[in-house]
Amino acid sequence: MYFELPDKKYFSISEVSKLFNVNNSLLRFWEKEFEILKPKVKPSGVRKFTKEDIEKISSIYRLLKEEGLTIQGAKKRLKSKNKESLDSSSIIKKLEKIKFELKNLKSNI
Repeated sequence: MYFELPDKKYFSISEVSKLFNVNNSLLRFWEKEFEILKPKVKPSGVRKFTKEDIEKISSIYRLLKEEGLTIQGAKKRLKSKNKESLDSSSIIKKLEKIKFELKNLKSNI
């Protein structure tokens, strides 16, 4: 999943949930399940996500929703730091970016 993010430091949970077309509660659940996901939480409980957090959510989303892994399977995949996993992830991100750019070109013609 590739998308252009506005140039700002923090994103609200509702902004992030719209990017991935998921409920806010699912993002809070993923935050509890995946230790890599740690958005900043204000004393009032408001979560603020960085672009790095959104990249992590994108990886979680891809593993769970697109590849169909279970929570446990996604955790194992994220913990494994083998080169093959990292390479395929970066290739997928590059291809998604190219696809996004091609769609933009097509719509401008």
